[in-house]
Amino acid sequence: MAKVLVVTSGKGGVGKTTSAAALGAALAQAGKTVVLVDFDVGLRNLDLILGAERRVVFDLVNVIHGEAKLAQALIRDKRVETLSLLPASQTRDKEALTPEGVQRVIGELREKFDWIICDSPAGIEKGASLAMRHADVAVVVTNPEISSVRDSDRIIGLLDSKTEMAERGERVPKHLLITRYDANRASRGDMLKTDDILEILSVPLLGIIPESQEVLRASNLGTPVTLSNPASAPARAYAEAARRLNGEKLEVAIPRERKGFMDRLFAWRAA
Repeated sequence: MAKVLVVTSGKGGVGKTTSAAALGAALAQAGKTVVLVDFDVGLRNLDLILGAERRVVFDLVNVIHGEAKLAQALIRDKRVETLSLLPASQTRDKEALTPEGVQRVIGELREKFDWIICDSPAGIEKGASLAMRHADVAVVVTNPEISSVRDSDRIIGLLDSKTEMAERGERVPKHLLITRYDANRASRGDMLKTDDILEILSVPLLGIIPESQEVLRASNLGTPVTLSNPASAPARAYAEAARRLNGEKLEVAIPRERKGFMDRLFAWRAA
C-alpha cells in the first residue's frame, strides 16, 4: 500500500530538503518506487539537490491547474530508476496550490508509487499545511538548538490537528530526525543533547545525522548523499533511517565524540 510521507520542520535551514532527497534515494535503492514532491512553491530547491534543474518542463502547479498531465511533469532519476521527482513551480506563489488539486495529485501518485515523499516548506503557511494534509507518516527534522526544537514542537501540534488523519480522530505517526549533530559540541553544552530533544518533543527517534561537509558537497554536486558517498557517516545514517521507515528494528547510534590530538595529549599527561 502506498504511503504518503511528509518531511517537515518549523524552522528553515535545518536540512529538510536534503533529508527528503537522501531518504527518498535510500528507499528507492532498497527497491521501493518513490516520488519526491516539492511543495516549496516559489523557491524550488529539490530539483537542485537531485541534479534535475535543467530537466524541469512542467511542475506541480501545472498539474494542479490542468496545464499538464502528471506523466509530463514527473522526472525520473537517471541514477536510480525507481526514484522520481515532481518539482515545484519557481514562477508562482503558494496561493497557486489548491486543496482539491493537491488531493487529486496525491490520489494519482498513490496509484503509481510505494512512497510519496512531500518536501514541505518551512513554517506553518499554506504550502506547509497542504504538504502535510494527506500524510500517513511524518518525519520532523530538527537541529539540536532550542529555536529549531521549539518550532518543531509547533509543527507536531499542527500534524495532530490539521491533517486528514486528525479529522478522523487519529494521529499521524511521527518520527524525529536530528540533523547537523556534533557530539563534541553537545558534550560542551554548545548544542542540545539527544536526550534533551527527545524529552522536549516526545517523538520516536528515526535517526541522527552527524554534521559533515559531505552533505554540503553532495548537494553542490546535485546528488543525494546516499548516492554520492554511501560509505560516509551521514549517508549510512540516512540509509538506516530509511530502513526504519520500512519497518526494520534498528538501534539508533548516537555519533560518538571524537577527541582531537590536544585532547588526547592532555589526557595522556593527566594519566
